[in-house]
Amino acid sequence: MTGNILSKDKGKNSTRDTVIFLAIILLFFGYLGYEMGIGNMFSTIMETAYDLLIGTVFKIMAITVLAGAFGKLAMEFGLVSLLNKVFAPLMRPLFNMPGVASLGIVTTYLSDNPAIISLAKDEGYISFFKKHEIPCLCNLGTAFGMGLVVTTWMIQYGFMKEALIGNVGAFIGCIVSVRLMARSVKKELGSEKIDEPEKIRESIESHNEELAASHLVERREEITSHMIEQSEGTFFERFLGAFLEGGKLGVDIGLSIVPGVLVICTVIMLLTFGEVGPIDQAIGYEGAAYEGVSLLPAIGDKLSFILRPLLGFESPEAIAFPITALGAVGAALGLVPRFLEGGLIGGNDIAVFTAMGMCWSGFLSTHVAMLDSLGHRKLISKGIRSHLVGGLVAGISAHYILMFVNYILSL
Repeated sequence: MTGNILSKDKGKNSTRDTVIFLAIILLFFGYLGYEMGIGNMFSTIMETAYDLLIGTVFKIMAITVLAGAFGKLAMEFGLVSLLNKVFAPLMRPLFNMPGVASLGIVTTYLSDNPAIISLAKDEGYISFFKKHEIPCLCNLGTAFGMGLVVTTWMIQYGFMKEALIGNVGAFIGCIVSVRLMARSVKKELGSEKIDEPEKIRESIESHNEELAASHLVERREEITSHMIEQSEGTFFERFLGAFLEGGKLGVDIGLSIVPGVLVICTVIMLLTFGEVGPIDQAIGYEGAAYEGVSLLPAIGDKLSFILRPLLGFESPEAIAFPITALGAVGAALGLVPRFLEGGLIGGNDIAVFTAMGMCWSGFLSTHVAMLDSLGHRKLISKGIRSHLVGGLVAGISAHYILMFVNYILSL
């Protein structure tokens, strides 16, 4: 009897989800088709996705390969251990986390968000933490995931100062995110020291068996094992091996961002740019790449009274970057060349983009799976809320720090 009831409820939920999905699809494509024309809409989608693949995805992948190679070399020859020793004394006063948490910052900065999960499986590692600090590792890792890639991407356009200030903003945003998360879960999980870390590890492992089909979970061990383990042999053998292993990891990360860039970035650009793109004079839709309906700029213009004083955005189109970064920071990076080409953003926007891009770095697409893999599914809403605030603080901090630095340099 109970099984029949559950089956009926499941069927009702499935029907409801199908109706919602169809309504969203019809509304989205109906709106775009009405504004652009059906033929122009599909032509623009294909042309934009293709141009992103050729002009943006492969360029990002090149950076991830180089960044992955450098990251593995840094691991192999002890640079990460040195940085860990430098940052460890700062962790408790700044993040209220044990010193070993700094290893999570370094590894995720050099690789990607899921690297923090494999650390949480290590009994020796998690023995340094209190119970309520374990889910905070998710916020800590997400704030620095793909940090090196994001920073390198911004620097290549000549914005080194702004990119570095963006890193500082992300650091501040991470402090806020981690502390908010710890405060919200402390009462629920308790602040006692973890006495039996092997049980925590076993719990995580057994929970992850249910998520074996998840691409995020499949990659977590691959990312961290490649980034932490040291090899044996001569200096040249270790250097060459680390370089190749890191480059291979960079290829994996580069491939993983392809769907995000092509799907999310294409949709965002359709909602951001207008007729014949943001640069050319509007002469009507032609089905070319980067045409759209200018919906997000209209929303950004309505919110300019908030966005301009807090984030200093120069144009309403800039709102597209943080929105895209929520789903995939790789896709958000794909917006930058087009924005720069159209003169829509400047140095301040780059600093804010770097801070928010690092701190959010696709946390809506990975944060849920990461907390789930840690066995804290019930804390997902708290994790998202605290990290959402942290990302906003990161962008605001970067804006005002850059203003202060520019003022000092102008004296």
